[in-house]
Order: sequence, then structure tokens, then C-alpha cells
Amino acid sequence: MKILITAGPTREPLDPVRYLTNRSSGKMGYALAQAACAEGHEVTLISGPVSLPVLEGVQRISVETARQMFEAVQREIVGKDVAIFSAAVADYRPALIADQKIKKTGETLTLILEKTEDILGSARSVFGFTGYLVGFAAETEKLLTHAQEKMRRKGCDLLIANDVSQPGIGFDSGENEVTLCLPDAAPFSLPRQAKTALARELIAFISQQAVLKNSTR
Repeated sequence: MKILITAGPTREPLDPVRYLTNRSSGKMGYALAQAACAEGHEVTLISGPVSLPVLEGVQRISVETARQMFEAVQREIVGKDVAIFSAAVADYRPALIADQKIKKTGETLTLILEKTEDILGSARSVFGFTGYLVGFAAETEKLLTHAQEKMRRKGCDLLIANDVSQPGIGFDSGENEVTLCLPDAAPFSLPRQAKTALARELIAFISQQAVLKNSTR
């Protein structure tokens, strides 16, 4: 199968030396890409800025901002059988980017932020993607409530949720623990384990589900 995967954070510039970002290391997305490639799938990895090596056999496209990732996904999702959106894309960016470094002049600084492009939410409605769509949700509270609502709102076939408030898993960790939400089945969890091992389980499940979906079209 042809699989598209997004990974890592985005950086939204504030001025020439500063940006807004998050704690995503990209490890989960890269583990998924490696596992998919090992199973013989054709993998395109759209990656935000990370400190991870290029994976052999994987086509990596490097981006920095949410807008750049949106444009890359829109271009690369064409003809893909599966799209896995594991990147931690910024929800907001500075409305204005200063041409020069902002100096410390006052006691406070007010930033005006604007929404970034909704990449996962655009997969069906804007990009016209009809393949197997997988989203991720990193939550700190009400994990299942937020995950299932996101799954329905974004038109996902599968939503993978993890509680990043738990110590030792999620962002910038080598381990993760996730709950899988599907439109027509009860949620179920995969236990805490190395992201590389978890990725192999997820790719096996996603591949099976994608084949089932295609067979019922």
C-alpha cells in the first residue's frame, strides 16, 4: 500500500530568532514510518523539524510551519491508500511576524494569534481523500470524550489517543500508551511499550483495517 505519514512538531515564527512550537519529538511518527516500510509499504513521511535521522527506504519531505505541512499533505496525499496524521501541528500562529528581533521593552508583551490550517480536518473535505484516515489526539484530560468527538468531526476511520499528562509516555519519550477509537466499535487500549514496538502493532492493525475498507467499497 501507499502510506502517507506526518510526524513531529511545527514551528510558527514570531520574529527572525523566535518561534512557537511544542514538545513533540517525532519519534512516534518515525517509528510508524519505519514499521510500515519494513512491511513492504511505500511510505512518504512529511516531517516537521526533528532531531532524528532519515529513514532508509522512506521518502521524507521536511517542512517547518503548519502552512508548509498543509501544502505538502495536499500535494502528496493524492493516490495514497492510507494517511496517518501523527504530527503535532500548532493550532495557532502569530498573526504578525516581526521583521527584526523583538526587543524587551515593557513588562508584558501581547501576542495576537490566528488559527492555522486544519490538516486532518481537510483530508476529506478539501483534499478529497477517500482512503483509510488515521488521526492522533494528544490529550491531558477526558481522553475518550475528546478523542471520539475529534474522530467524528474529522471523518477518521481510526483515532489514536494518548494521555500526555502521564509521566514517561507521549511527547519526547521513547514509550507510549494509546487508546484506539473506531466509528463502529468499542475503544480499546494498547499497553505501555516502546514506540517502535507499538508502531509495529499499529501498522499491522491499520493495514488490516484498510484492506477491509477497500474490500467493501
